[in-house]
Amino acid sequence: MKSTFNTSLLLKVPFLSIAIFYLFTLSACKKENEASTVTIGGKIINEYGLPLGGIKLYYTENEFISTEIDGTFRLSGLAKNTPITPTDTNYIFEPNTISVASNSPLIVVNARPKPNAIDLQIEAWFKAQQVANGLMKSGETGDFVSLYDNALAAYVFMAYKDFESAANIFDFFKGRINSELKASPGGFSQFRNAVGTPNKHRWLGDNAWLLMAINTYKSLTNSSEYDELASELETWIRSLQDTDGGINSGFDSNGDLLDYKVTEGNIDAFCAIPGYDDFHKKLLQFFEDDRWEMSDQNLVAWRENPQFLYALDVHAWSYCCFKNYTTSALTSADRFLCTKTVTLTGMPITGYCFDEDQDVVWLEGTGQMALAYRVAGNETEANYYLNETLKAYKKSEMHENAGGFPYAANQGTSYGGGPLWESADKEIALSSAAWYILARHGFNPFSLAQKKAIPAEDMFWLQ
Repeated sequence: MKSTFNTSLLLKVPFLSIAIFYLFTLSACKKENEASTVTIGGKIINEYGLPLGGIKLYYTENEFISTEIDGTFRLSGLAKNTPITPTDTNYIFEPNTISVASNSPLIVVNARPKPNAIDLQIEAWFKAQQVANGLMKSGETGDFVSLYDNALAAYVFMAYKDFESAANIFDFFKGRINSELKASPGGFSQFRNAVGTPNKHRWLGDNAWLLMAINTYKSLTNSSEYDELASELETWIRSLQDTDGGINSGFDSNGDLLDYKVTEGNIDAFCAIPGYDDFHKKLLQFFEDDRWEMSDQNLVAWRENPQFLYALDVHAWSYCCFKNYTTSALTSADRFLCTKTVTLTGMPITGYCFDEDQDVVWLEGTGQMALAYRVAGNETEANYYLNETLKAYKKSEMHENAGGFPYAANQGTSYGGGPLWESADKEIALSSAAWYILARHGFNPFSLAQKKAIPAEDMFWLQ
């Protein structure tokens, strides 16, 4: 069809001629521009799916954008095939360069910790601490073995992809299903010696941690090797639920019921028992009715003693365990912050205390908070506390090219005011090294709880 536009009009109206020419040119340039640029977006996550906030992505030598706290990024108007490089001193990225020729809004970049000498030395220390029967000693010297510490060690081995060493721990307890776990009053002993002789004090929290570790092992390996062990632990933990929904603390060495509830142990039980059913629903109701402090938006540990109302691990574990949990668990943990002098090095160190008396930097708890910040996608805070912890690093006196951290940076009191043992600030402790590695790798031991299908109406922390 012939155009009906009268071009002679342009000669008669010069202004109109210029305007139309400008519009045609602008439109052509815009189309050419749109064709030569792209918009990219996506997310940076660690090997366990946690978002990494604050990671820089360079698109020129000096220009970059940073990921949001949920790990996402977006960049518009970028020339096609421009190389974009994620950069952080703590991580190796896959892919290490992004280059696209078309709009790509769903790019996923995976990150894993960059190996360093201290990581390797801690791994060596864990390997050296495992005795022939599979158990892990809690300190570098002595004969003391903790069930909780063995569960933590299994997590550390899994973080290092050393599933065989984790299985060695589980094998010890699998071999004692009938003689210990199923024998009245049930459960595994909280403490024992390195040979395996138990003290017969059955503690809810420690048994829940063992079940958590076994469930995580199965989720990572698909192995059914420990199904019976997991099933018997689950049955025992469920049997401890009281009529108010809370979980009793276990049994003393005489076999008498410990009919009080410890908040941390109840958090552990929520995570350890698979799925979401009446057990979990009643437990959440117990938390809401008995342990939730509305004004502070936090779970409390010891309501009967206001001086020790709050405990650091309740803050960190709640955030790591419960889906969409309130960030006040992180911000209000500042009540535990303090700066002390490291006994081993004389260096000032900033970290978290057990409670509000702020008389000691608890290195295990500081690692817990570093992990909680990593779960939140706050890389800045996570890395700050990990770097502070390094000020207390100690090379092993028993094992070559190995090392770790003492239980606390300095001498003081534990939760509730009891004094720490004499070598707590001098000898390498399993739990401190474990939480450092879990935080460094972003390996959340409560991650299975984050996947529970909790109805929105049961998430009282969101109400």
